[in-house]
Amino acid sequence: MAQRPPLLRRMAAALPGLALLLLFPAWPGNGAPSCGVKTPCRIASGEYRIRVPEEWNGRTPLGAIVFLHGWRGSARAELRNPAWVQLANQLNVAVVLPEGKDGTWSYPGAPDALRDDFAFFEDLVSDLARRFPIRRDRLMAAGFSIGGSMVWNLACYRGELFSGYAPVAGAFWEPVPESCPSPVPDLYHVHGTEDRTVPLLGRPIGERWHQSTVADSLAVWQRKAGLAVIFPKTAPAEGLGCQRQETGEAVLEVCLHAGGHSLRAAWIARAWRALAHDLQQDRQQGAQDTP
Repeated sequence: MAQRPPLLRRMAAALPGLALLLLFPAWPGNGAPSCGVKTPCRIASGEYRIRVPEEWNGRTPLGAIVFLHGWRGSARAELRNPAWVQLANQLNVAVVLPEGKDGTWSYPGAPDALRDDFAFFEDLVSDLARRFPIRRDRLMAAGFSIGGSMVWNLACYRGELFSGYAPVAGAFWEPVPESCPSPVPDLYHVHGTEDRTVPLLGRPIGERWHQSTVADSLAVWQRKAGLAVIFPKTAPAEGLGCQRQETGEAVLEVCLHAGGHSLRAAWIARAWRALAHDLQQDRQQGAQDTP
């Protein structure tokens, strides 16, 4: 399995309430970042924004969720969603919101190739570590729709960048990779059985592009992990119905709901808690295995 990368250490001088959301305080050994919520953090290939918990003391290390918006979305629009404030406070994490190029993401099979988004996320993670004290072992990539598809591709081609992956309503596009170069990840996928925008069975987009079936996407990892190639068939009337497979080092989980093309912050929170639990289990097992 990929080495679990080390994510956000807290900044030093605590600022109260709203002020802390707008500026990051200085901490020993670093100057204060000049970006956050109102001002984007600019890197060579793009930009991102970051929100921290309101009650954060500015010293204790933070984990972070890097959330990729859907098609025609933006980091600025996501910041207006109060769910991200609640999530940051509830989980005591930083929420990092990257900006897609022209409201979309570029990956193998995608309709657009506007920028090298693999390089963009390499730059983003490096910049996070430079600007902010971060815990790289608590860095989760999540995304919705085409952002979810980008998350699948990051897990496949840049698996070392994040500790875990939580895509919602997005998977590989055709051609589905025969195999992924990255080790099997901790991946927590959520999808609606009535999704018509990104159906579970996939669909063509014009004459040139095609969304894959989610089962085919999952099978890439199942085969690599030596797990049964299976996929859940139904969803409960309420909540999520989940299929979980484990290798001892990685987790592949697919959860279905009976709705359409939708996103709930609770699903991201659930994935974060599951990842934290699974990483802890890995550490405990590693300690037991150490002679």
